[in-house]
Amino acid sequence: MKLEGCNTLITGASAGIGREFARQLGGRARSLILIARREQRLNELRAELNQQYPKLAISFRKTDLADLAQLNELLAWLDQERIDVDLLINNAGVGDSGAFATSDPIRNQQMTLVNVVALTTLTCHLLPRMIARGRGGILNVSSSAGFLPIPGFAVYAATKAYVTSLSEALRAELRGTGVSVCALCPGPVHTEFQEVAKRPSAQPDTGPEFVFVPVEQVVRDALAALEADRPLIIPGFPMKLGMFLVRVTPMPVLRLLSRLSPRRG
Repeated sequence: MKLEGCNTLITGASAGIGREFARQLGGRARSLILIARREQRLNELRAELNQQYPKLAISFRKTDLADLAQLNELLAWLDQERIDVDLLINNAGVGDSGAFATSDPIRNQQMTLVNVVALTTLTCHLLPRMIARGRGGILNVSSSAGFLPIPGFAVYAATKAYVTSLSEALRAELRGTGVSVCALCPGPVHTEFQEVAKRPSAQPDTGPEFVFVPVEQVVRDALAALEADRPLIIPGFPMKLGMFLVRVTPMPVLRLLSRLSPRRG
C-alpha cells in the first residue's frame, strides 16, 4: 500500500487514534474524508490540517455509526460525491467496562453496531471498487483485547475478536488483488476512550504505565505495517510479548488465570 497521494477515509476521526491518523497522513495523502459524531471537533481538525497542508483536500461528514440510517446516508453520500477511497481506516469504536450482567443493553447494542456492523458495512461497500482499481488498503483498528475473552470487557473483547478474524480472512481472500488488509491491535493508549468506556462511579482501570504506548507511536507503527503489507501489528514491546504469551497459552490455563483475577463490578 502506497500512502503518498492516497484518498483516505477515517472513521472516529475527531479524537484519539483517528485524529492522529489524520495528522500523520496530512502530509502524504491527496485527500482525507473524516467521519465522526462531533462536528465541531471535525471543523477544528480540518482547520488545523488546512493551515499545515494547504494543498490537502479535506471533507468531513458528521455521522453516528451506531445509527443505521446515518450509516446508510454516509454510503449514499460517498456514492453521490463519487468519492474513490484508496485507504479505509476503520477506527471508530465503542467500549464498556464492567460485568455483563449489569451492563446497559443500549451500550451493548452501540458497541455491536459501531465495532462490527458499521465496520463490516463500510468495508463491503468500498472494497469492490478497490479490487476493480487493483489497489487499496484497509486498516481495521482492533484491540489486543480481541485475543482472548476478558471478564469485565465481555462484549467489547468479543467485537474486537470479530474485527481481527475478519481482517485475517479478508487478507487471505484478497491475495493477488492489490488490496492490502492489516489489523491494528493496540493495548492501552492514553486517549478519551478509557474515560468514555468507564461506567459512572467506577474507578478507572488504567493498568501499569509501562504497557501504555503513545498514540503517535501507535499510528506510526500501524502505517508502517500497512506499507510493509503486514497482516497484524501490536505496538509496543511489552504488549507484543504479552500477547505472544497469551496466544500460545492453552485456554484451560487462561481460564485458571481468569479465576484468580479480581472481578469487575
